[in-house]
Amino acid sequence: MDAFTAGLLQRIRATESDLTRARETGDDFLAEVEEAELDDLRRLAAEHGVEVGAQRV
Repeated sequence: MDAFTAGLLQRIRATESDLTRARETGDDFLAEVEEAELDDLRRLAAEHGVEVGAQRV
């Protein structure tokens, strides 16, 4: 796995975790921000042929 792929997957995992935490604490604004970031990261992954795996959030 190259550095780009590893970094992208790590950012996706971190954003998924941040989104879960925002939802658990009831921070709707932060949840929306994290959802948008996650959408962007998944789009970037798809554009570069990086398989993200199962949707956890």
